[in-house]
Amino acid sequence: MASDKFRRHIAFEAARLMYERQESEYYRAKLRAAKKIYRGWVKPKDLPSNTEIREQIQHFARLNEGERRTENKVDRFQVYRALLLPLETVRQSPHWHPEGDALYHSLQVFELARDELPYDEEFLLAALLHDVGKGIDPDDHIAAALEALDGFITPRTIWLIEHHMEAHALRDGTLGQRARRRLEEAEDFEELVLLSECDRRGRVCGAQVSEVDEAIDHCRDLARMYG
Repeated sequence: MASDKFRRHIAFEAARLMYERQESEYYRAKLRAAKKIYRGWVKPKDLPSNTEIREQIQHFARLNEGERRTENKVDRFQVYRALLLPLETVRQSPHWHPEGDALYHSLQVFELARDELPYDEEFLLAALLHDVGKGIDPDDHIAAALEALDGFITPRTIWLIEHHMEAHALRDGTLGQRARRRLEEAEDFEELVLLSECDRRGRVCGAQVSEVDEAIDHCRDLARMYG
């Protein structure tokens, strides 16, 4: 997992360099990215493949397209903030969530996600926003979240939020075989499993978390950097 995390970080930065036309060759972009992020020699096996970098370039293109669609319209980051703040008053079952309110939990999940994939805005937004529906309709918080976020997040973030409860069932061994196979065949299955892990681990009393605005600003900075 450490090696995968290593490769992902390099792939994101190398893709950014190529997307912004600061580099035109894959190998040079990889070396420059590795030097910037890790400031040392990198084993060849830890460098991402050209395919991985191309996938991240496509990721930046999707984000850029989303930014163009919302240009001169509602600031999507203000939408996120408006949906997150009410979670502070949403109390959860102490059996499943001993940490307390849904906002504190969401910020814990975000911190854990940022430790894993700090450059992946779509993944980080899924971690931060996965429970915003609890402030709208606790009985069907996923559908409520997706409806509220419609037009303000990418299809990839939608998919991660939509299926994060199924990922819990997968971890618990209660997911049906057909649903399990469908998830495992998905392009973002590994990130979904990682989101589930962060969701489970983000339930600690007394954990240190960022403020809402700090978390949102981190995602906004990523959008500016890679968008």
